[in-house]
Amino acid sequence: MPTIFSHALLPLAMGVALGRKRVSVPLALTGAALAILPDLDVIGFRMGLGYESGWGHRGFSHSLLVAVLVAGGIALLWRSARRPGAFLFLLACMASHALLDLMTDGGQGVMLFWPFSETRWFLPWQPIRVSPIGARFFTARGLETVWSELTLIWLPVLLLCGVAVRVRRRRAAS
Repeated sequence: MPTIFSHALLPLAMGVALGRKRVSVPLALTGAALAILPDLDVIGFRMGLGYESGWGHRGFSHSLLVAVLVAGGIALLWRSARRPGAFLFLLACMASHALLDLMTDGGQGVMLFWPFSETRWFLPWQPIRVSPIGARFFTARGLETVWSELTLIWLPVLLLCGVAVRVRRRRAAS
């Protein structure tokens, strides 16, 4: 899994790129929280759930169905999220978690299509170094993860975000 910082980056960058008229600050922050949410499943390790369990890490909480249900639940409870664009933004934010995990080089894959399939998936291209969990993050391997994410996630995302902001400002000025 990428670090929670990289998971949160994508929604925040999308919010900046799209602008406050389309994505309010509260909506962007909610999106960032949703992008981190699936990794709460690591609590399963402390409860004795093995990695291979559908209820364990990268299991049901990483599925597209759960992303739809959570984004839909928020839309039902929060008036600002009821607009189709806001709902789709929240859905994309939560689903972005699985996308990044699909590109990591470790673990047992992501149950993207749970409950219809318990197959765990990876993308054919897995350039992102998987992050160590817990205190093991503060090791040389954790530093490798940070470097991997800086070069493969942060720099490209921030570059694209900057380009999108510039294009948006040019359009507004003309």
